[in-house]
Amino acid sequence: MALFPLLQPNLVLGSSVLDLTPDLLAHYQIEGLVLDVDDTIVPIGIGVAPPELILWIQQTKALVPVWLVTNNPNQVRIGAIADSLSLPYFLSAAKPSRRKLRQAIEAMKLEPARVAMVGDRVFTDVLAGNRMGMFSILIEPIVSAESSVSFNLLRRIEFAIARTLGVSLTATK
Repeated sequence: MALFPLLQPNLVLGSSVLDLTPDLLAHYQIEGLVLDVDDTIVPIGIGVAPPELILWIQQTKALVPVWLVTNNPNQVRIGAIADSLSLPYFLSAAKPSRRKLRQAIEAMKLEPARVAMVGDRVFTDVLAGNRMGMFSILIEPIVSAESSVSFNLLRRIEFAIARTLGVSLTATK
C-alpha cells in the first residue's frame, strides 16, 4: 500500500496514449478524458500532432468528450495542437492544482470519477487527477530524440521517489 495514495495511478498503461482503447474505456466506465499535452500526446517542443494521434483522437472523441489540460503556458503551440485535434483546452494549469481540471469536468457535465486524467507524470498528472477524484492513468511518454536524455533522467528520479513512497508503477493493463 502506498504511503501517499494520491500518487498511485488507478491504471498504469505501460504504453503510449494510443493504446488507450475503447474496450479499456468501457471496462473502467470512463465517460470523459482529460489529456496532458507535453510528452503525453506529443513530444515537448513539437507543435504538430502526428497522423496516428489525430486518428486516435477522432475515434476517441466519437465515444467520449476529450479536453487538453497542460501546465505549458505557450498559447501559440498548445493552441495549434488543440486546433489540429479540434479539442478544447486549458493551458498554464499549474497541476497538481485542480482548478483547470474542475473547469474541464464541469464543461463535460460529468462526475469526476467518470473522467480519466491521462498523463505521463506522477507528481503532476496523477496527483492532480487523484486530488480531483478522477480516474488517473499513467502512460509511457512520447518523447523526441532531442529531449529524451533529460526527460529520462527526470522520470527516473520521479519514479524512484514514488516507489520509495510505496507507489506501484508496474503496468496494470
